[in-house]
Amino acid sequence: MSITVLLADDHRIVRQGLRALLEKEGDMVVVGEASNGRDAVRLTVEMSPDVIVLDISMPEMNGIEAARRIIADNPASRILVLSMHGDKRFVVEMFRAGVKGYLLKDCATDELVRAIRTIHAGETYLSPQIAGLVVKDFIKMIPEASPETSPLLSAREREVLQLLAEGKNAKEIAFILSVSSKTVDTFRQNIMKKLELNTVAELTKYAIREGLTSL
Repeated sequence: MSITVLLADDHRIVRQGLRALLEKEGDMVVVGEASNGRDAVRLTVEMSPDVIVLDISMPEMNGIEAARRIIADNPASRILVLSMHGDKRFVVEMFRAGVKGYLLKDCATDELVRAIRTIHAGETYLSPQIAGLVVKDFIKMIPEASPETSPLLSAREREVLQLLAEGKNAKEIAFILSVSSKTVDTFRQNIMKKLELNTVAELTKYAIREGLTSL
């Protein structure tokens, strides 16, 4: 029986390349593609793929937030992160969200295939490229309260922050989130107050630094 895979990456050429590589394997089939985190969450619900291959830096909703949403809806979801980010902070944050594997984008094809099969079997996979850098610290940090990305903000505030950083205005954000423009303005004011920032430019810099957006 084939392993069904959902690909979530904001670059179409990356998704097409991954699809072509994976569908050469006799036991894998790509059932869907998402170009942002919000679509990844929606398609996971609609398609129930065996494995979700998820990037971190995506528009509208980043991979960290998408992973949280996916696993909140279905704790048994098997997510493999495929990212250019090898920073320990991102690795810890994604595993804290509940992902089952983490690979860097410069990995070999056979490693990607092996990682998908590994987490599909219910095990965890961590790229050897970063394992030596993060395992010791990761084990130490598990029982402790290590810094999270945007710890002061609620999930909805993180969404609004990312969309603001991506240049969307209050009306556009209101449409995406199905709320009123006034509600968006209230969120923006609360975010600025919590982060002690005064301009959208400062919010944008903060969002980039915290990995909420890659812009």
